[in-house]
Amino acid sequence: MDCQVFHLERMDTPIGPMLLVTDDRDRLCAADWEDYEDRMQLLLRRHHGAASTRLGVAPHPSATRRALEAYFDGDLSAIDHVPTATNGTEFQRAVWAALRRIPVGSTISYGALAARLGRPTAMRAVGLANGANPTPIIVPCHRVIGADGTLTGFGGGLDRKRWLLAHEGAALGEGAIRSTTELRPLPSEASPRSH
Repeated sequence: MDCQVFHLERMDTPIGPMLLVTDDRDRLCAADWEDYEDRMQLLLRRHHGAASTRLGVAPHPSATRRALEAYFDGDLSAIDHVPTATNGTEFQRAVWAALRRIPVGSTISYGALAARLGRPTAMRAVGLANGANPTPIIVPCHRVIGADGTLTGFGGGLDRKRWLLAHEGAALGEGAIRSTTELRPLPSEASPRSH
């Protein structure tokens, strides 16, 4: 079995140092904040196999890094077409594709997202797929909230989720977010193995 080499980058963000892992085709494979590096490594191994992966220092800034820098500088659409390469189940990939269709500044509940996927009773499965997302921000799992509009779990922590939603202009209230179920079309370059 060939060993796949991934490229690791560290970047500063307004909400803490982030780690980005890309492949040789400059697709994002994993991302997380430095204080959640163990989680990122676990998801990377889970999606790409522990025995067949190796991390090396990125030879140059990735397209993901440039897009995230623009996003944090206020160009919120800069992340819309960042290519990803993750190996989840068919259901996880469907959830992750749907996450990319949630417009900036909007949120959706787990139940509404499950209904959009044609699986209205699969709220818990949607939540599990959301939590297994290895590429936060690019695949905006932070835009999913509880049915009552409250913030719910986020791999990077609720403070970061709150910051990201405020940065994107989501209406924040007393611990709640205004929710919408409007989803935009998928990016045209999406494929079964990328989102």
